[in-house]
Amino acid sequence: MQVLQELIQKENNYIIKSFDKVYNAGYGKQLRFWMMGFFILLILVLFLPWTQNIQSRGDVTTLYQNQRPQEINAIIPGKIIKWFVKEGDFVRRGDTLLQLADVKDDYLDPNLVGRTVEQLVAKKQKAGFYSDKVIATDDQITAMQNSRDLKINSLQNKLEQLHRKIQSDSAEWQAATIDFNIAKVQYERAKNMLDQGIISLVDFEKRTGTFQKAQAMLTEKLNKYENTQQDLTINRIEINNVQQETAEKVMKAIGEQASAQSDRAGTIGEVAKLENQLQNYRIRGSQRWLIAPQDGQVTNAIKAGLNEVVKEGEMIVKIIPTNIDYALELFVKPFDLVLIDTGQKVRFVFDGYPAIIFSGWPKASYGTFVGKIIAIETNLSSNGLFRVLVVEDENERKWPANLKLGTGAVGYALLKNVPIWYELWRNINGFPPVYYKSETSSKTSSKK
Repeated sequence: MQVLQELIQKENNYIIKSFDKVYNAGYGKQLRFWMMGFFILLILVLFLPWTQNIQSRGDVTTLYQNQRPQEINAIIPGKIIKWFVKEGDFVRRGDTLLQLADVKDDYLDPNLVGRTVEQLVAKKQKAGFYSDKVIATDDQITAMQNSRDLKINSLQNKLEQLHRKIQSDSAEWQAATIDFNIAKVQYERAKNMLDQGIISLVDFEKRTGTFQKAQAMLTEKLNKYENTQQDLTINRIEINNVQQETAEKVMKAIGEQASAQSDRAGTIGEVAKLENQLQNYRIRGSQRWLIAPQDGQVTNAIKAGLNEVVKEGEMIVKIIPTNIDYALELFVKPFDLVLIDTGQKVRFVFDGYPAIIFSGWPKASYGTFVGKIIAIETNLSSNGLFRVLVVEDENERKWPANLKLGTGAVGYALLKNVPIWYELWRNINGFPPVYYKSETSSKTSSKK
């Protein structure tokens, strides 16, 4: 039995050796060949180009503030009395969203604007009356000055006449003095001659009468001369009185005119204040209606019912603009900030748009989109990362037309092309990617 088993075992070994010789002939050579080919292929793959990249996540946004979601706030406090739209409606610029009613006591009068207009008209009339008073006072001052000039001219003429009369009276007085002296001499001679008996008493009495007449004439001419001098002094006093009285009247009129001008200026100020108040009332009346500032969709209605009171500056509803120039905001780590620059290409995938990504071979990726960096913020965001803005590259594939603000995206900032072996070696050693400046950035810097 044992011998039989040994024979069977030998026969099986013989069969196995025969099978190996027939079916596995050259298998070792083929295995060495395939191993060698795989090793060569692996070496070739290590020398293939690999695009270094920085991966980050962000959201769809816009570069322009007026294209971001707009909050519609209540400019005045009031209560909602009517809604013209509902959430989800698309509105055009200038469409009315809702109507408010004032809740302050100062603006409850429905005829507030009309009454303010009446007050404004009255104030303007009052200012006109003051203007007329100023003009009338000015005319009155001119009339008083003209009257003063006429009186002074008349008194000046009279003064000239008195000067000439003084000269005439002085000449008459001097002539009377001469006659008096002659009559006095003759009288004294006649008296001596009467004492000597040369002339008669009748002749002496004649000489005496002539002397007395000459003396009376001298006194008359002297009184006339002195009266004329006194008239001259009175005339000068009258001129001064006329000037003084006119000056007092003019000063009084000027004071009244200044008072009228002051009242007029105060009234003009009140008119300006009323005009400002009237304009404020009109503008406030127009602010009872909230108007859509641009085309968009109504969302997030905070106040939903009627007669709800809103505060000044409180948000009531939001409008998402219809026409948006999309951009992508990505957030990169401070460690990677020096590796990116404006003008650099970025590939990314939007949420909801499937794609097959080969991060090292972006040209082989399917379903990805391309953009370029236009801004890198220099301040740290609240999440501890730096914000980077990316816009659509006109020379690449267009972004989806139905993008929405806030859509998530994963971006890959493309860096320098390096061999795969270098990338593996860098990752094993934990070295950063190769830093470089884009040509666009370098040209811009050189121009500056």
